[in-house]
Amino acid sequence: MAKVIIIHGTTGSPDENWYPWLKRELLSRGHSVLVPRFPTPQGQSLAAWKEAFYNQVASLDSQMVLVGHSLGAGFILTLLEESSIPILATFFICGFLGKLGLPEFDILNESFVCRDFDWRKISLNCGDCFVVNSDNDPYVHLSKGEELAQKLKVPLTVLSGAKHINEAAGYTSFPFILQKIEACLLNAVK
Repeated sequence: MAKVIIIHGTTGSPDENWYPWLKRELLSRGHSVLVPRFPTPQGQSLAAWKEAFYNQVASLDSQMVLVGHSLGAGFILTLLEESSIPILATFFICGFLGKLGLPEFDILNESFVCRDFDWRKISLNCGDCFVVNSDNDPYVHLSKGEELAQKLKVPLTVLSGAKHINEAAGYTSFPFILQKIEACLLNAVK
C-alpha cells in the first residue's frame, strides 16, 4: 500500500482545490493519504515547513508518492534533496524555481526556491517524475515549468487553459493526476 502526501502552496490549505477530492479517491482505493497543513503566510519559511512535515508525516519512505502544488512542488525539492532513499513517484503541479515577479509571493517563497539544488540527488530520489503546468497560469509562467522539467530531465506536461490548476480555475477534482498516480502505483506492483 502506497502512502500519498499532497502538499499545498503559499497561502494554501489542505481543505482547498482538488486536494480533498484526490484524498477521498485514493483512500477509496486503499491507499494511505496525508495532506499536511503548513504555516502560511504567517510563519512561512523552509525551516517551519520542514518541521511541520516531519511532525505530521515523519520521514520519506520507499512506498511514498509526493504531490506538490505551486510552492508545494518547490518544497518537495528540498525533501528529495535531503532524503537518503528514493520514493515511488513525484508530481510537481504548477512548480517553479526562482522568483515569480510577484513581490507578495516572492518574499514568502524565497527560502524554498531561490537557491541551487543538487539535481542529481533529487533525480535519484524522485522515482517516476512528472512536471505538469498550465499554458495560462496567472502566477507561474509556463517557462518556469519548462525550467523545472529541464532541471529534472523529464518531459513537461502542459494543460491547456488550466490557469493555476486550482479551485479558482475550476479544479475541485483532478482526474488527470489521479490516473497518473494510479498508473505509477500499478507499475510499482509489477
